[in-house]
Amino acid sequence: MNIRTPILVTLFQRRPKGSSFSVERLVADVLGAFPPSISPTVVVARYQSRGIIRRIWIAIEAAFQQRDVNHVTGDIHFVTVFLRRRHTVLTILDLDVVEKRTGWHWGLMRLLWYQLPIARAAIVTVISESTRRDLLKHVNVEPSKVRVVPCCVSDAFRPSEREFNDAKPIVLQMGTKPNKNLARVIESLQGLSIHLRIVGKLDSHQATQLRTSGLDYSNVANLSDEQVVAEYQRCDLLLFASTFEGFGLPIVEAQATGRPVVTSNVWSMPEVGGDAVCLVDPLDVASIRAGVLRVIGNAQYRMQLVRLGFENVKRYRRDRIASIYACIYHELVNGLGT
Repeated sequence: MNIRTPILVTLFQRRPKGSSFSVERLVADVLGAFPPSISPTVVVARYQSRGIIRRIWIAIEAAFQQRDVNHVTGDIHFVTVFLRRRHTVLTILDLDVVEKRTGWHWGLMRLLWYQLPIARAAIVTVISESTRRDLLKHVNVEPSKVRVVPCCVSDAFRPSEREFNDAKPIVLQMGTKPNKNLARVIESLQGLSIHLRIVGKLDSHQATQLRTSGLDYSNVANLSDEQVVAEYQRCDLLLFASTFEGFGLPIVEAQATGRPVVTSNVWSMPEVGGDAVCLVDPLDVASIRAGVLRVIGNAQYRMQLVRLGFENVKRYRRDRIASIYACIYHELVNGLGT
């Protein structure tokens, strides 16, 4: 068969919901880093992924936008139903949909959101080894079909010098969703001379807890990409004591900026942070507090985390991640996909 050069790739993307943009950033960061052998086009779903009729329409439209390789980039797994299986890559970010359900809800979501879409893809990529293990535990899939391709960190995150504020460091908290563990973070920091900077919309319970905690804090939400970069530059350390992450991109963003990171010892976070993070138990307030105090009180340890962080970030540079995807696309086009 005469294969086109370059390879034409359609990246199918959800229509974003509100301020949730992690998938969109993943696609945007890797898009401009593909080698000349790859010609990508992004197709954004006409509707948000809600309701049966809209999802069927999204999938039908996708069928008419296929190219040499079809890459479903996450969150709209059902699109694979009408795509050519041997030309399709499916990216799975996490199994949060399954983890939150039990009983028949669990079985239904596993079938519709994972089992059937995976069967309609030649290759499945996941963003961490932790997600791969989780997927193989919950879904019947040939292990060789599932490849780990990490998230990439944007080139906008680069070293930014800042003298550490020993007297009152700014502790950055990225996110306010339940898995971001803000309630325990607030409790762990009470009584410390710090400023807690929270990025994300607060609910009424979080706002009340903050007001009664005695903590010095500030809160922002709905930031642009440039403003997010500035938050890392202005902080002294990142506290990312999440209880669940498919990847945990803030870890790498902070490391790329040159900030020490305190993060959780569960799910993907130890894998993503490598030996360049201070690991804590996210369910243990005392452990979170001890990790923060260790970073604040030990300058040599902080410098070591920053130095190792710069090395760790090299694994997630967008040129490297784009190259991995390009190899997968070439594999499909040359008929090697399962």
